[in-house]
Formats: sequence, C-alpha cells, structure tokens
Amino acid sequence: MSLAELTDQRSAVQILQRSLDRGRLGHAYLFSGPDLDLLEVLASNLARTVNCLHPPQAGAGGLPLDCCDACASCRKIQRLSHADVHYLRPESKLRIITIDQVRQLNEAIHLKPGEGRYKVGIIQAADRLNPEAGNAFLKTLEEPPGQSLLMLLSTDPGRMLETLVSRCLVLPVAGETMPRLSPAERKLLDQFIQILATPREGIWTRYRLLGLWIQELAQVKAAVEKELSERSPLRFHDDVDPRLKEKWEDELAAAIEAEYRRRRSDMILLLQRWMRDLWLCGHAIAEPGLFYPELAEPTKAAAGRLGETGAQENVRLLERLHRILETNVQEFLAIEVTCLKMAL
Repeated sequence: MSLAELTDQRSAVQILQRSLDRGRLGHAYLFSGPDLDLLEVLASNLARTVNCLHPPQAGAGGLPLDCCDACASCRKIQRLSHADVHYLRPESKLRIITIDQVRQLNEAIHLKPGEGRYKVGIIQAADRLNPEAGNAFLKTLEEPPGQSLLMLLSTDPGRMLETLVSRCLVLPVAGETMPRLSPAERKLLDQFIQILATPREGIWTRYRLLGLWIQELAQVKAAVEKELSERSPLRFHDDVDPRLKEKWEDELAAAIEAEYRRRRSDMILLLQRWMRDLWLCGHAIAEPGLFYPELAEPTKAAAGRLGETGAQENVRLLERLHRILETNVQEFLAIEVTCLKMAL
C-alpha cells in the first residue's frame, strides 16, 4: 500500500508529501490519533517512501513523493527486515518502553545508513516511554544525525513528556469517522471564531478569550454538580447514619470532580481539533480532510490571518494545557497563561 492509497488519512498524507516536494521533511514527527494501527500504517509508508529504490515520482527537492511498494527496499520494510528501519514497542511486563530499548535505538540511529537513504526510527505507543527512557531519547531528538527520520506514534500524547512533544512536528491523524458537533459545541466554536476574527486588540482580545473559556467551564461544572447530585443517594435519604452520609458526600465530590475533568478535556480536545483544521487550511487541504467541514469558511478566513506557524503553535499550546491540567496546577492560571501565549 502506497501513500496515495491511504485515503482515510488524506490530509496527513498531503502535508507530508508537500514537505517532501519542498525538500523540507522534518527530522521528527509525532503522529497522534485514535487508532494506533492507522498511525503504524502511515509511519511504515513514509519509511518506505524515503527509502524507495524506484519511486513513481520525485519532488522538486529531490525526495520521493511516494513509494513503489514493490522494490526490494519496500518489501523489506513491509516485512520488518530492513537494516535501516528500527521499531520500538512496549515489551516489558508493565507494557512500557524501557531505557535499555531507547539506548539500543539511539545507537542504531547514529550509524550511517547501510541499505537505504534514511535511518528510520519508529516508536509505537510513544506515550508508554517511561520518564528515564524519554529523557534518554531527548538528546537524539535535539541533535539528530544526518539522514535520519524519527516517528513517534501515540493515541494519548497527553501522557508524553512535554520536552519530547515540543521537539517533534505534531501531525494529528484522523480515523475513518469525523466527530459531529453538538449544538453546544457549535455555539462554543462560533464564539471562539468570532473572537479570533475580530481585529487584534492586544491584551483585551486575549482576556475576552479567557473570559469565554472560564464562563464555559463554570457552566460545565454547574451542570455536572446538578446532574450527579440529583442521582446521589443523599437526595433520597435524609435520615442516615452520619458516617454513611459522610461517605456518600465524599463519593459525590469525587464523582463531580472526575466528570468535570472529563468534560473539560473534551472541551480542550474540541478546540484542538478546530485549531488542527485551521492549520490544515493553511496547507490548502480539501474540506473532506477537516474535522469540522461545516466550519470550513470561517476556518479558512482565520487561517489566512493567523498563518501556518501561528496555528501550529496554538495546537501545541492546547496539547500542553491538556497535559498540565492533569496535574495539580491551578486551573485558572494554566488557562490564562495559554490564552496569553496563543497566536491571535
């Protein structure tokens, strides 16, 4: 299967082929998406493309734009037997990628290519890198050897070390189905787009965005508290043992916090997906490749003003926000810092 045949990943393929055509392929990519198998297929195809012996087409920069899928190099990579393409998978009993595995990959990547054009390292389930392994891999990401290509695959990039993510070009990969916007989600994105579409007003625009965000989260929390309180046994039993009442109160508080965090993550994911669409529009990707094609026109308008670099930076900021909100950081401060740093 060649890149051209990956119709379910058309937008990601177009971005990669555009980079190949310009001779500007990145040295490290983070492919993120809901289906690890799809991410592995894309990574394997890119590995075959850069090492193909008889590519059907080459770009202006001299790099192949696709693989023939038939030469000896393509067949070896498909069989996982190519000397210059190395895979890392969680193998320990705890299903983590260990520091010893990373050290072996680092050593292999720093050797000159023996069979192909590029040394390729593919880390499957990169969110399973333990902290020691992640830090051991960091130097290779910071100072990659020449003619090397590193691909990290993750269905949960929020669990990865921020230092690793920041040194990769993040490429979200959609699955076969696109999410549908609920009326509430559409309203939120419309408000978000409206703020971005207005002329820049310096710090005032950023605090308008912050105000919208905090207001939405307050409504989410109030809704969660109402829904779960109405289902709690506290509502139906007035005269209970004080110890049992205290237990129910603790359970209710924990349930409210967990559900609120889940819905907050969904909101950040909503904004991440729209920012990804904005980034793709900066690459002139066709509407079928967007998460939210119904918002294509305002998204294209925002992309024209924000630019490719600004959109990509915003995607990274939202990914970082998602990660740090899983810690004990103060919510308002984390969101405020994100709004102040976003490209608007």
